Amino acid sequence: MSFGMQMRFPCEIVIWYLLPAIRSALAKELAGLGLSQKEISEKLGISEAAVSQYMKGKRGGKIDFSTELNEMVREAARHIASSVSIIDVYRKTCNLCLSLRKKALMCDLHRKMDNVPEDCNLCPCLSEDL
Repeated sequence: MSFGMQMRFPCEIVIWYLLPAIRSALAKELAGLGLSQKEISEKLGISEAAVSQYMKGKRGGKIDFSTELNEMVREAARHIASSVSIIDVYRKTCNLCLSLRKKALMCDLHRKMDNVPEDCNLCPCLSEDL
């Protein structure tokens, strides 16, 4: 059965675009708090090379966050900078991702990339189901 349109799953948008944008924003905020690239890589559980690419805008820089979401990133970075638990890091990162999905930023991004029906409300509905 074919539905007549090609569309990526929302999770694909998260993995390829949203998560890298969140990591990029967090890496830059953590650097602003004085952490080295090595410390940032350890905190975020990513390679130093990935941190370098995030810092240079070669990876994850395709999404502009609103003022409200930038403040959420700053708060998460402050928490992550003082945290020793990778679970705390994952929790903060996942909460940022969920917030972006609830605020329809992901929907706007998805519509720019794919032929998403205008009446699609999948992401906010998925967030409510959690």
